[in-house]
Amino acid sequence: MAKYKRILLKLSGESLQGKQGYGLDPEVLASYAAQIRVVAEAGVEVGVVIGGGNIFRGMTGVGKGFDRVRGDQMGMLATVINSLALQSAIENAGGRACVLTSIPMGPVGAGIYSKFRALELMREGYVVIIGGGTGNPFFTTDTASALRGVEIEADVLLKGTRVDGVYTADPEKDPAAVKYDRISFAEVIEKRLKVMDLTAFTMCMENRLPIIVFDMDTPGNLERVLAADGALAEVGTLVHN
Repeated sequence: MAKYKRILLKLSGESLQGKQGYGLDPEVLASYAAQIRVVAEAGVEVGVVIGGGNIFRGMTGVGKGFDRVRGDQMGMLATVINSLALQSAIENAGGRACVLTSIPMGPVGAGIYSKFRALELMREGYVVIIGGGTGNPFFTTDTASALRGVEIEADVLLKGTRVDGVYTADPEKDPAAVKYDRISFAEVIEKRLKVMDLTAFTMCMENRLPIIVFDMDTPGNLERVLAADGALAEVGTLVHN
């Protein structure tokens, strides 16, 4: 039995590139899809928001001469590519998924995102992948995931990363960094820890949407995070009010 009835899973675009350094790694996609299918078939309603950094990141484009608005729009399109790839991977794994986009995409996906369409599809057993970020420039996909999580009334926002939680410092740079099993929103702000961008983090805090940061790259971790009798400290960090 899962702890949560409805979740919003945030995946980074960079994680989809695996060891390739760019684009989509079929093995990573297959691993993510298999994990998502398992929890969806267990009855958990799943929404997903994916970044686009493995293809194009708006802020990087600004540094190369792109206008910020156009750069962010290109990044939004990258998230749709990733969303379609994950949809295909879930379907190949035997699951059901559909893509809703925050910007009009014609025949791409199942239509424009709305809370009510998303909930309808979730109740029918589909994994709903929301592409296009917020649909607006100057907002990250972290903010998009917080916004969608609040909108669909998710019980928790799961941030799947390559790190198994929140640490006192970057564990990839500081071997002495210590992991938190759980931490409050206020402590994260006080200690200036990097969990999500401030806009996204504040939205979760103000709407009392807890965040779990965990390692999505280890097969089975998504199911472990959601297990009612699971030891969360072993796989992630809970950020709560």
